[in-house]
Amino acid sequence: MSAKKEPSVWEGFKAFLMRGNVVDLAVAVVIGAAFTNIVNAVVKGIINPLVGAIGTQNLDTYRTCLSTSCKGTHGIQLMWGSVLGATLTFLMTGTVVYFLMVLPMSKYLARQAARKAAREGTHEVVQVTELEVLKEIRDELVAQRAASRGER
Repeated sequence: MSAKKEPSVWEGFKAFLMRGNVVDLAVAVVIGAAFTNIVNAVVKGIINPLVGAIGTQNLDTYRTCLSTSCKGTHGIQLMWGSVLGATLTFLMTGTVVYFLMVLPMSKYLARQAARKAAREGTHEVVQVTELEVLKEIRDELVAQRAASRGER
């Protein structure tokens, strides 16, 4: 009776690393980190100056004091500028991801699917046409045999 050998820890780790979804996840993390730099640059270079035209470029300075005296960091302060900055960063990230990555990729995939469907549709028509031609040839051969037997 032969016992089935359990895979070693090293073999299991190697199999885990070679799975496609692990590699895809690693690529997504690296691309996400690089994309974060782009979004931060857009926020710093475009959004903050636009906001700066109205007020200040540093949204962190916008705050509201809830206590009677707020000097420096003393008192109860609502840092709504930080929340506004984070919200704008989130919206910009979503906008850039959608319009520069998701929308073009979905259009590309839709075109590829339409091309594949058109090729498959053409292939089916060709198969049906060939089948009909073969049936016609068969019927013609049967008719010729019947005619040649009748003539003798």
